[in-house]
Amino acid sequence: MKTAGVIFMIFLALVCGGIASTLAYNYLKNQPTDKGPELEPLVVAAKDLTFGETLELGDMIVVLFPKGSIPKGSYSNPDSLVGKSTKVFLMAKEPILNSKLSSIGGGLSLLIDKDMRAASIQVDKVSGVSGFILPGDRVDVISTVDRYGTKQDVVAKTILQKVEVLAAGEKMERKGDKVITVQAVTLLVDPDGAQALALASQEGKMHLALRNPTDDEVLAVAPISKSNFWSTKKTEKPKVKKSSKPKPKKKVTKPVEIKDDSLVIIRGTDKKTETPVMTEEKKAGSTKL
Repeated sequence: MKTAGVIFMIFLALVCGGIASTLAYNYLKNQPTDKGPELEPLVVAAKDLTFGETLELGDMIVVLFPKGSIPKGSYSNPDSLVGKSTKVFLMAKEPILNSKLSSIGGGLSLLIDKDMRAASIQVDKVSGVSGFILPGDRVDVISTVDRYGTKQDVVAKTILQKVEVLAAGEKMERKGDKVITVQAVTLLVDPDGAQALALASQEGKMHLALRNPTDDEVLAVAPISKSNFWSTKKTEKPKVKKSSKPKPKKKVTKPVEIKDDSLVIIRGTDKKTETPVMTEEKKAGSTKL
């Protein structure tokens, strides 16, 4: 009897366990599952890339990106980007978009606007503002000529103002027995400015003056020579010429002549002569004597 009871209890436990498993399975099957957003391949930069760089397969990697967040103009296959050039700086893991690429060439020429030119000059570390000039800065260009004109004088002249710097870099150059550090600066100028830079570079030494990026004022700066700079002669003030107009003559009033103690009385435009009473009495007295 005991054996039959044990068997019955085991059978009952199995039945209850099967029912519980079935119920749990059905419950989990009917619950909604969160699979996450749908992912698609996206080509991004494998490292920091500068502008004008020609893309190779090693410059790009493919990552999975949420489908709803993929930017417009992106790529899923890096093979289609090989040979194209970057127009801007790209950071590592930044998506490579069509608007950031060029298929007509690369390098510095992509930064030059229409009707503008890129012209390079060489300056030493001091005249190049001690190497503090960076792309995007604004500078004034000053040229100095050692022997100018018939007097063989030294002249300094500001030839360009508010010029944008496209690129700046240093290189080592041998000058005689010395090795000096030369800074090459590329400026964005118009065709006239490119000619002025070429002529000034040929005739004298170039200097750069760094200016505030918000300063857009172009000043009228006159050239200065060595003789004028060191001159101690004071400029005389122009003498003021006195007016040559003749001074107005003072009116002299002539005294009215009085004859025989008579008086001349003037009223307006009327004029008459009268003899005072005392004078008549005086004359009468003299007659009696």
